Amino acid sequence: MSAYKQFLTSDIIVTPFEVNKGFSFKQSEWGTEVQIDRFLGISGSFFTDKSTTGTLSTEYQVLVYNSVKELYYTNFLTQSYGDIVSTASLVPGNDPAGDVLVGSTNSTGRYFNYLQSTLTASRFWPTGSGAQVGVISVSSKLFGNYIQPYSFNYTFVSGSTHTIVDDGEGNLLSGSINVGNIIYTHGMAILTDASLASGSVNTLNATCSFSSSLTIYETKYKCTIRENEFNFSLNPSLISGSTDGTTYGYVTSSYFSPFVTTVGLYDEFQNLLAVGKLAQPLPTSATTDTTILINLDR
Repeated sequence: MSAYKQFLTSDIIVTPFEVNKGFSFKQSEWGTEVQIDRFLGISGSFFTDKSTTGTLSTEYQVLVYNSVKELYYTNFLTQSYGDIVSTASLVPGNDPAGDVLVGSTNSTGRYFNYLQSTLTASRFWPTGSGAQVGVISVSSKLFGNYIQPYSFNYTFVSGSTHTIVDDGEGNLLSGSINVGNIIYTHGMAILTDASLASGSVNTLNATCSFSSSLTIYETKYKCTIRENEFNFSLNPSLISGSTDGTTYGYVTSSYFSPFVTTVGLYDEFQNLLAVGKLAQPLPTSATTDTTILINLDR
């Protein structure tokens, strides 16, 4: 048996909080459930080179190279600390048709490039013919909102054992040497060092470790029982053996106080959505309000 009371807007509070979890997967575990893929990007022309790459999915090597360059390195093609933004000055004429732009109007230095720190970024992109880059792609199903800074570790064997870690600012390090960049919010680790790019992708012995970050929303429902509410129990055990629904005499006593054991959450159609069980029966009060807090995570 139950009694219903509608929530007010002030009775429902939604609070976001962040949870983290560490993962470590050997290459033999990568697959449908553990979606970690690797790609080799090569500079060239798509019209003459249609070589493919990828462990779980198949992509064209030239397009991988161009896509990564476009997204993350377009501002860093001529200078490691960022290309100077090109600007032009407007020389007005007698009318708008006579206006003249003086200076460069190209878009160098104007791309977003997903910088991972407020510090001055330093990125290197190989631009020579046949230049190679290695890309380790982690599925968002694994890293959630983003990979936690300082948590990425990629170890592989190619001739010798190499360990690649992030420095918390979006750079990938092999020892003290900067060998690439990681985009935490995209789960993309990009190796631009020529000596590591091919080996990091083609090796059959690799381990990828990282910590994920996911925002969970906790909804708090404040169930308030006023002193004049729910002061009669609906428990069927209080009904005597008579057929007319008569309750036992002690139920009508002024000393009788019902206890709350369970709180149910219903939708507007009175469909039961969730049940909260109290650790022990809670007596209601005839003099003060009683508040029960229910927390649901999603």
